[in-house]
Amino acid sequence: MMEASLRAIWSGLISFGLINIPVKLYSASDEHAIKFSLLHKADLSPIRYVRSCKEDDKEIGYQDMVKGYEYQKGEYVVFDKEDFKRLDKKKTETIEIVQFTKSEEIDPIFFAKPYYLEPDKGGGKPYALLREALKSSDTVAVVKFVFRNKQHLGIIKPYGEALILDQMRYASEMRETKDLELPEKKLLDKKEISMAQELVEKLTDRFDPTAFRDEYTEELRKAIEDKVQGIPVGKKGKATKSSKIHDISTLLKESLDELRRTKKPSRRKTG
Repeated sequence: MMEASLRAIWSGLISFGLINIPVKLYSASDEHAIKFSLLHKADLSPIRYVRSCKEDDKEIGYQDMVKGYEYQKGEYVVFDKEDFKRLDKKKTETIEIVQFTKSEEIDPIFFAKPYYLEPDKGGGKPYALLREALKSSDTVAVVKFVFRNKQHLGIIKPYGEALILDQMRYASEMRETKDLELPEKKLLDKKEISMAQELVEKLTDRFDPTAFRDEYTEELRKAIEDKVQGIPVGKKGKATKSSKIHDISTLLKESLDELRRTKKPSRRKTG
């Protein structure tokens, strides 16, 4: 079973051919950003956000709120909980596998948020069957599912002994790059490209996610602790200056010279 601190946010079925796998869904990530409250500058009183009615400017409680869709200016159609329940139950309660594919065929830009899947009562054997089938075929399952009043695209893939549901963005949700002002390759000469490739090769290493941490949040947390003790925040570091175009060759050479001096051994296995 999952840790007590993890709470299932959805339960339903994975539809795998004629096999239905009962599962629970858990958020697989946890944001560690430090949250600040907004205060009144004069007396440091917390600022409160009020949900008020536009007509009479009175505060409204959650029990008096309903969901409405504005189908034309000033006209709304109201949906309550029962209306949502009356929609296609199969879509709202099922993660439907629509195909299998190789994970490398999917551009990572489409991935939005990971979730853990845990087998629910009676789902252990079919859960393990799907996991092992994905491992042995080296594929991921492309799925459709409804969550929070929207149908999402996603993939199911093995993660150790667990299955992960990776929520994805639709292609239609991605903005195009045609309006960006992008440089052409002809701006570079062969020597610059060659040095850049060498720099990439020397900095290429096996990726270890545990080797990285949120250093800024750690520094911010320390600054908060200092402020509580009456210690002022330390001096600011120097801002990084943008490289001028005519400096690129020099900066590439200096970067390579620095790497050659340090001779950092690569952790990437060869062969």
